[in-house]
Amino acid sequence: GGTRAILMAVQAHIIKFLLFERNTGDTHLERLCRIGRREQSEALAVALAELLWAAGGGRRAVVCLVTTAIHIVPSPDYKADTLTERLQLFEFFEKAAAQEFLFDHINCFRSEGGHGVILFLYSLLFSRTLER
Repeated sequence: GGTRAILMAVQAHIIKFLLFERNTGDTHLERLCRIGRREQSEALAVALAELLWAAGGGRRAVVCLVTTAIHIVPSPDYKADTLTERLQLFEFFEKAAAQEFLFDHINCFRSEGGHGVILFLYSLLFSRTLER
């Protein structure tokens, strides 16, 4: 349970990108041995963008990030959790634009002790839409 299912899906897309989509002259195994920090970030951004784009039906992707500003005012129907009310949504209608944005903000998703998995889950839900 927990976050394992989400992480496995992301990892599968990362491996697919690193082995089969990245353009290098190395063999498949050599590709994995020579991955730098920037390439790791690129692979993660590509994987997240692919999954969000698929959730959006190939037409859109929504990326959620945490800001310092509060966007939702607590009410009797909503109990503040110190995260949800600070989410800001960024909507993209081109997969490449979403991927570039994710790469620029990749530390929001990969920082240890951060909210990366929950931000990605929120992004998936908003990309898919609550109605679907």
